[in-house]
Amino acid sequence: MKTPSRPSMQRGTGLIEVLVAALVLSIGLLGIAALQANALKNIQSSLARSQTVMLSYFMLDAMRVNRAAAVSGQYNLSKTCTVVADAGNLISHDQHVWLQAIKDLLGDHPASCGEIHCQGTDCIVRIYWDDSRGTAGSASQMVETRTRL
Repeated sequence: MKTPSRPSMQRGTGLIEVLVAALVLSIGLLGIAALQANALKNIQSSLARSQTVMLSYFMLDAMRVNRAAAVSGQYNLSKTCTVVADAGNLISHDQHVWLQAIKDLLGDHPASCGEIHCQGTDCIVRIYWDDSRGTAGSASQMVETRTRL
């Protein structure tokens, strides 16, 4: 026959089990919160990259509309981080709208810049931005799109 254990030896065991379960649960919840924060950073970085691709195609489409001016190099723009003034012609208007869109979508930072270089029908569009909130490694990022008009 089994001897009953004394009640004084069993006191507090249930409380210890509850505390251990609460500790394990809290560690799991902290891990999930860290994963969520990391996912949000990656989503922000991915959104910025998608917007740069869209912005580069935006400028290339504008250059295709005015192909003769683009092929002759009138759209060429050295790395510019400030919005150029709209001089009233189509080229300056396109550049103004494009650089303003870069500032609006990628942040009004000194690192948000655009660059265009066309040599004949071969064109390169570069967009620079600050991705310090993302997890891409370096804070300064650049997307380059090459195409033939």
